[in-house]
Amino acid sequence: MRDNSVCSELHGLEGTMTIATQGVPAGGTIRWGIVGTGRIARRFAQSLAHVPQAQLSALWSRRAGPAAAFAEEFGGQACASFEALLASGIDALYIATVQDSHAGYAIAALQAGLHVLCEKPATINQPQLERVLEAARASQRLFMEAMKPPFYPLYRKLRAHLAAEPIGQVGLVRAGCSVPGVPHDHPSLSFEHAGGALLDIGIYEMFLAVDWLGAPREVQTLGRLGPTGVDTFASLNSEHEHGIAQLFCGLDLHGKGDALLMAPGGHVTIHEPWWNPSRATIRYADGRVVELDEPFEGGGLNYETAHFCELIRAGQVESPVMTHGKSVQMIAMTDAARAALGLKFAGE
Repeated sequence: MRDNSVCSELHGLEGTMTIATQGVPAGGTIRWGIVGTGRIARRFAQSLAHVPQAQLSALWSRRAGPAAAFAEEFGGQACASFEALLASGIDALYIATVQDSHAGYAIAALQAGLHVLCEKPATINQPQLERVLEAARASQRLFMEAMKPPFYPLYRKLRAHLAAEPIGQVGLVRAGCSVPGVPHDHPSLSFEHAGGALLDIGIYEMFLAVDWLGAPREVQTLGRLGPTGVDTFASLNSEHEHGIAQLFCGLDLHGKGDALLMAPGGHVTIHEPWWNPSRATIRYADGRVVELDEPFEGGGLNYETAHFCELIRAGQVESPVMTHGKSVQMIAMTDAARAALGLKFAGE
């Protein structure tokens, strides 16, 4: 499968940057850069205010006006080009652009000696992701897909509670979300930008399945493509090392966004929206019921960002929570599901 889906503005950029950043001492401030100034970038900037010893230093967007307004609101230098952003003295880059550009920006930043936190999905397919991870290994820089749920206080508390009062090995994960009424010009419906429910929403469900059940072995998919050529609904049954997942994602129906984890000794409901988790109910087979309630602060992205900063200071190049292996397993699931639906993007 050829990999030609990187945005044209990045053609020739890979392999040309030789900038290197200095190591960040323990307790030192992490200087962040952002590429993109859309909704998720704003949420990241708002969340960054809740991360100790971290600051927004520079940003770049293809549109100069929004970039200047973003810098005025959140601080940092609005750079004239992506190359200028990489050379601005930042330690880490947050990629907040449409997903077809993730791989190109990530590889260029890693080759420039920067640590990279990339919004989900990390790439649009597994071959792209393998290229990004190879660049991370070659540069010995930290790369992590920005999959936020495992860093939320509720999710961590749930993990700790089940370790102390177990329900046994989770054998089934059921999760899904479908959101109708997406504007026709939204990137989620754009074939050109590799949109669709699987990559936009389903990647969250893929994470939950992989996190609790392990690596996927088989993926069965039913779904449909919409007028723009991307998937507007998909239903998956997947077999994993430790069990089965039942997942759905959509852009044309209204569907609940909770999650269910089933085990021999009980089951867990992570209440909607489970990907921004704050409440969970554990029902044990013996009749006990435990309610967990852990509100989150900031925009929620602060938890994954704080974890990322800690890893930089510790000199780590891979998260032990959101591992490279999990990212590979997740995108392999979306690749299999898209193949079943006959959905290929440009260059695949």
